[in-house]
Amino acid sequence: MTEAPHLRSRAEVLAAAYPPLLASAERLAANVQLGDHGRKRSGAGEAFWQYRQLQTGDDARLIDWRRSARGEEQFIKQREWQIAQSALLWVDQASSMNFASAQELQTKADRARLIGMATAVLLVRGGERVALGAVLPPRRGAGQLERIAGALVQDRPDDYGVPDLSPMVPNSRALIVSDFLGDLEPLKKVLTRAAGRGIRGALLQVLDPAEEEFPFRGRTIFESVSGGVCHETLRADTLRDRYLSRLAERKAELADLALQTGWMVGHHHTSETAQGALLWVYQAVQGST
Repeated sequence: MTEAPHLRSRAEVLAAAYPPLLASAERLAANVQLGDHGRKRSGAGEAFWQYRQLQTGDDARLIDWRRSARGEEQFIKQREWQIAQSALLWVDQASSMNFASAQELQTKADRARLIGMATAVLLVRGGERVALGAVLPPRRGAGQLERIAGALVQDRPDDYGVPDLSPMVPNSRALIVSDFLGDLEPLKKVLTRAAGRGIRGALLQVLDPAEEEFPFRGRTIFESVSGGVCHETLRADTLRDRYLSRLAERKAELADLALQTGWMVGHHHTSETAQGALLWVYQAVQGST
């Protein structure tokens, strides 16, 4: 029974957090110009698309006799199919994301949540089904946006997150938002399996500007957000070149992985506006179809 007050308190904090996240995401999404979500495929739609000649195996009931009467060939009238697509979002909620080098900056986690949530808003407004990792199956509508917002505000105790794209159906799309500072082997396995199923998408690396620039000097204590790793040095500046080299190698690994699996990779700093990142993400995810 001693856990009940703590559990209720945490639940109330989480419940209070997701409406502002959803509202902020909707404001951000409003700044992005939406394009046409129509998919030019033949199907049971309403808008006329094209005529094509009758082929072996076609149902004779589909023949357009008025068009066919103009010549010796028989034609089928195809219509445009405004097909609803499925997209899966995975936003890193591990401890490494809860970092901000300055009080005026958002944590990486907050920025990642905002961009992921705004992407969901854009996709749902376009009539598409959106899933959140293995937590929420793909659905449409405002109710799904509320469920996604509620799930996104919950942190995870892990130092680094591992993407889970297992619910994805073949030939769909995905967005993974993370700092990608942990072991990349799990990500490689995930993207390799995804590519084998025709799943394409985008990777967005979110970093704090201090992680990009390494401005540390003199005596510095480096500690992971979870407290599991701690390193003290008297001359932090001597580590700068080695750190920047490792970061460049990590970005190159991400670029190679994206190239091999047909994905796209982008980079974003929390000192930049979220709008530019959202526009890139939305275009990247749409372009992956």
